[in-house]
Amino acid sequence: MINISTKVQLTFNEPTKSRLDNFVSENLNDQTRSQIQKYIKEGNILVNSNIVEKTGAKLTSGDVIDITIPDEKPIEAVPQDIPLDVIYEDSDVLVVNKPQGMVVHPAAGHPDHTLVNAILYHSKINDNDILRPGIVHRIDKDTSGLLMVAKNDLAKQSLMKQLKDKTNLREYLAIVHGNFKETNGKINAPIGRSKKDRKKQAVVDDGRSAVTHFTVLEQFDEYSLLRLKLETGRTHQIRVHMKYIGHPVAGDPLYGPKNTLQGNGQFLHAQKLGFEHPRTHKWLEFSIDPPEIFQETLNKLRS
Repeated sequence: MINISTKVQLTFNEPTKSRLDNFVSENLNDQTRSQIQKYIKEGNILVNSNIVEKTGAKLTSGDVIDITIPDEKPIEAVPQDIPLDVIYEDSDVLVVNKPQGMVVHPAAGHPDHTLVNAILYHSKINDNDILRPGIVHRIDKDTSGLLMVAKNDLAKQSLMKQLKDKTNLREYLAIVHGNFKETNGKINAPIGRSKKDRKKQAVVDDGRSAVTHFTVLEQFDEYSLLRLKLETGRTHQIRVHMKYIGHPVAGDPLYGPKNTLQGNGQFLHAQKLGFEHPRTHKWLEFSIDPPEIFQETLNKLRS
């Protein structure tokens, strides 16, 4: 069980003045402006060691902001009877098809009803990680598709090494904005936290290496269907890379335009997954069709 309690210190070094609530919300992950305003009113945010009375107090260069994020309800991954689409399972590994809308593991804002809660009800996972037992890689909440899970330490170490050595297979399908002159391409652009919006990732000079390969499968009036293969696994990698080259994923609420295809979030699906079995060393490969809304949208574009 983990208490989500944090103390953070920020220094304001901008040349022009800024509102306290705006500056803090831009620099804290997973904290909304309304939450920040609540912390200010409760005296949990100090400027130069002084309590601030107004949420819109102006900051000047050199101001030091001390933030105490109060303890929230402790988070613990517990088994929950939630439907789980199991594609493969043995004593070492589990492969599941994660639906759109499901978070992979518990965290602040999503303490339960996650994929991990469902996995713990379905299987015995021997892992000391109490929030992410068995999880070696993740896909975003509104991305559907295949995920491999380690059921013991031998499997976890093996699968993590394969991810690090780039010897596994992860292929996605995506509907993106715009058309292409080329039939395939490689995006090699480092990804890190956005300098403009702390809740986003972006291509930045000091980011971590990120490589995505894409193949154009079909093209429509204003959209294209791509197959994408990951070399690396950075947060939001495909979504960030596609925006970077001017072809954001359709339906993406974070990186895409407002005028887009309507669905349950981004049209991105982890279709194919391959890895070497940790114990037998045999190659395992799995494929799964995208969800119904993805297929229905494709059929509409085709017609």
